[in-house]
Amino acid sequence: MWLEGRFYLEFLRLIRDPVFRGDDVPPGLRKPVLLIPGFLAGDWTLRTQYDWMRRIGYRPYVAGLAFNVMYSEVMLKPLLDTLLEINRKTTARVSLVGHSRGGVLAKVLSHRKPDLVEQVIALGSPLGDPFDVHPLTMAGVHAAHLFNAFRYRHDASVEMRFLRDLRAEPRVPTTSIYSRSDGVVNWKACLRPDVNAIEVHGSHVGLALNPEVYRILAHLLPAPWHES
Repeated sequence: MWLEGRFYLEFLRLIRDPVFRGDDVPPGLRKPVLLIPGFLAGDWTLRTQYDWMRRIGYRPYVAGLAFNVMYSEVMLKPLLDTLLEINRKTTARVSLVGHSRGGVLAKVLSHRKPDLVEQVIALGSPLGDPFDVHPLTMAGVHAAHLFNAFRYRHDASVEMRFLRDLRAEPRVPTTSIYSRSDGVVNWKACLRPDVNAIEVHGSHVGLALNPEVYRILAHLLPAPWHES
């Protein structure tokens, strides 16, 4: 977990990298992208990605989340409303980029509405096992379950449909970007036989700021990966 402090260095590397300036990056051609933040995080954590995508010609949108803590099934409703609104405005299928838990939400959102989604790109997301995380993070998950049980008057069984859809084979091109030195999520939990996986070097938090990730996004967003 202590290695997560590297994200400051990753940000410094990013702002000095040509990819951040948009050098040799294919234009976004006004394609819509929805950014979904991770557990206990909000839209502000993906602001750097948002600004970069806007600068190179995409139409990025934030998820409208201040604090990603509610039951996943509960959170899908506003995310679905946002996805529908983006599709209505742009008349185009939307790429979903999710960090950590945001990638898990993106995968299930694409399962529910594959006709509206161009692709899913998950950054450090435990698509294989959403509970294979650091013990400190798991303690936060348990606390979130207690909060949700108190607020919504039902237990975590409400998540059963969500977990079933997460395990299902992807209905759109899906890529998992992961790091073996991730201090929050077990990198093996990011791997699945039915998902394209790309390894980078860096921290979990820093996947939103990692120049390697930005190069991959620049390659994938214009042309989603399809299984051969």
